[in-house]
Amino acid sequence: MTVTSAERAARAELLRATEPGFSGMVRHVREVGPEQAVADIRRRGRIGSVDVEALSLRLLDHDGERDLTAAAQLGARLVCPGDEEWPAALDDLGGVGLDCFGLWVRGPLPLVEACERAVAIVGTRAATEYGATIAADLAVGLAERGWTVISGMAYGIDAAAHRGSLAAGGPTVAVLACGVDVAYPKAHRGLYERVIANGLAVSEHPPGAAPQRTRFLVRNRLIAALSQGTVVVEAALRSGARSTARHAGELFRHVMAVPGPITSSLSAGCHQLLRDRPDTVLVTKVDEVLEQVGPMGEFAERARGPVRRRDLLGPTVSRVLDAVPVMKAAKTERIAATAGMRIDAVSAGLAALAASGLIEASDAGWRMTTLGRAERRADPGRGDELPLGWW
Repeated sequence: MTVTSAERAARAELLRATEPGFSGMVRHVREVGPEQAVADIRRRGRIGSVDVEALSLRLLDHDGERDLTAAAQLGARLVCPGDEEWPAALDDLGGVGLDCFGLWVRGPLPLVEACERAVAIVGTRAATEYGATIAADLAVGLAERGWTVISGMAYGIDAAAHRGSLAAGGPTVAVLACGVDVAYPKAHRGLYERVIANGLAVSEHPPGAAPQRTRFLVRNRLIAALSQGTVVVEAALRSGARSTARHAGELFRHVMAVPGPITSSLSAGCHQLLRDRPDTVLVTKVDEVLEQVGPMGEFAERARGPVRRRDLLGPTVSRVLDAVPVMKAAKTERIAATAGMRIDAVSAGLAALAASGLIEASDAGWRMTTLGRAERRADPGRGDELPLGWW
């Protein structure tokens, strides 16, 4: 489907006139199309319960062509449904009644390619050193593996995620609650410049639009939709990051949370997600994130404790080891009686244990070595069974 210039201009006007996700306008645009919807706003026709008068005031001194020209002068563009650059993932928003009419995009990358393999990292603005470090480390790991990091350019976790991706030479996408030419917060001017030089800034709001409180929550649905999964790193019980996780769940994206200290109020939202949402997965490293969002069959390496010699014993040999006296030597028959096993099986086990250095023979029989005593006291864990357990 080719987007005509008239439709593109109409969508530009819709993005200026309406607030994103407004259900009344979403329904009307679905029914009559963007061009007719703009015409209805301009003539102040009736559109259900929509305050058309208020919307029309936003278009008094503006038209779509002017916004498109202003964007082009900034090096930005309007990406619409039907464009080659439009990510099909955004169409999923239609399933929850939160359609996106178009996205203003600034930066060198094609939006569809940047979001083909993408993970959102979000969290509190008041991040601790722990949270910021985890967010940056995850972003570095994702970028090194060819994944785009998406976030919202806010203080705290968002900024750490963007910086981590850029530091690793990877692309990052900043989803803004203002125009793509507005660096917000102002202290992030330098970060914003790096993002639009190496990644993308995207927004539903026209060039020059200022951030507003409600716009931050509405834009969170875009962060969730553009990514294959959302990782929440530090979030209070009331947090915008949790709204991103909620949108991700509604859109059937992966929802992940990083745990923190149980005494930290800034991790309470992550812990609550893990308790309340069965679909939320606990993650602690990039391999675990990629296990969720990557191709089927890719699994994170399982964390293990230190491997001891006893971990290499099969259950039969381990049972023989438990029957060998710690200090005083015992004959094979006595060990077999203690273990409750046949003498021939115990003899084979004793030979294997001696070869591994865990027991030693004496004139009085078999006894533990110093190494054997240490291994017997240690927690055997759940080590893999290796050749010693062949019988």
